[in-house]
Amino acid sequence: MTEVPVPLPTGLRVVVADANVLYSRSLRDYLLYAADQDIVAVHWSAQILQDMTDHLVANRPGFTEESAKRLVDAMTDTYPAALATPEAKDLARLEGYVLPDDDDRDVMAMTPDMLFVQLIDDCSPQMVAAHQSAVRHFKGATDASTLAAIRKAGAARTADRMATALGLAGGN
Repeated sequence: MTEVPVPLPTGLRVVVADANVLYSRSLRDYLLYAADQDIVAVHWSAQILQDMTDHLVANRPGFTEESAKRLVDAMTDTYPAALATPEAKDLARLEGYVLPDDDDRDVMAMTPDMLFVQLIDDCSPQMVAAHQSAVRHFKGATDASTLAAIRKAGAARTADRMATALGLAGGN
């Protein structure tokens, strides 16, 4: 599938984060630290949080129901306005759209890579600050290891663009 760039308006963007974004620590950190920089207003539904925790518990060794609850509590305590409850009429408006994952009926699909590249292009200082927060808050992380994690999470263009914004030679 070819990605078509979706131009975003300037100013604050409202982002509904899907479980696949919140599942990845590196993508989740980039998104939440971008929210801390006031360039996105992040939202999720109870179903999205449940999908995230189900996948984390099922696929991450050592990740338990208790650690999933702590993560969700930390996210909802930090971003209390983020919880959104889509109504049936809202979901009905999406009927007929072909999405990469049919479970994404509660979000209109824009890949994390597309979003972060656009944010870096439009709000470079704030995204550099978000990146620096991600590095600072993960024990032992470096610019290179964080960019590698972003790349591994499927956001290679984001990693390349951030490397350029950071002034790193060779894109790493």
